[in-house]
Amino acid sequence: MDGEQLLEGGNVAAAVVRIGDTVRKPWTESTPHVFELMTAVRKAGVDVPAVLGRDEQGRQITEFIPGRLALESPPLTHAELRRVGAIVRAIHDASETFVPSPEAKWAGAIPSPGNNLVCHNDLAPWNLLIGDRWVFIDWDAAAPSTRLWDLAYAAQAFTLSDTTLAPERAAGNLVAFVDGYGAERGLREQLPEAMHQRAAAMHHLLESSHATGREPWGSMYVQGHGEHWRAATDYVHVHQKIWTAALLG
Repeated sequence: MDGEQLLEGGNVAAAVVRIGDTVRKPWTESTPHVFELMTAVRKAGVDVPAVLGRDEQGRQITEFIPGRLALESPPLTHAELRRVGAIVRAIHDASETFVPSPEAKWAGAIPSPGNNLVCHNDLAPWNLLIGDRWVFIDWDAAAPSTRLWDLAYAAQAFTLSDTTLAPERAAGNLVAFVDGYGAERGLREQLPEAMHQRAAAMHHLLESSHATGREPWGSMYVQGHGEHWRAATDYVHVHQKIWTAALLG
């Protein structure tokens, strides 16, 4: 199609392009159910990309949102981390009222310890657009999960991914994010161990995919993602007492 602009930077979805004010990417069996979730969250007042249907080539169409990825931005300040935490909370609260159809199919890659909330499952700096609007994109991995499991991934990805950062400083970032989320004490108590388990699950996905040839995670494992998540898993685990003290302080 004339005017297609390849959008680079993603690891999972293939052939993602921009046409005007829209994004086109492959339609899968989970797309209708992902679209239902996105629409429900958007109707609840959370800013997510508008769902625009399917094009003549069978691709999904969503709204193109200008901005830069948080991953490619300067480190977020505590105020900005609180803002992101609040967005994650708004998504979770909006999702609580969403009831998927019984025949819904999902494309989640990592098993969840529960299924009481349909979650984005990749609320991370590589999926947050920052500009006039702050919006999470790439909802294709949405699937039933739990509030704790999804929060653990988001909190770790935004605040504990840089393993060279002094743990005390990283703990301050973590507290800002979780304060923005408005987590109650019980959730804070569970979060350090959940972050370790969730990071370990991500590393296991990459490592096992490399061993079995499952793509794209197998290739990602040897492209540096495997080492990143191994280091992140160790970092989150070794300093759990610091994270707990900070979150409960």
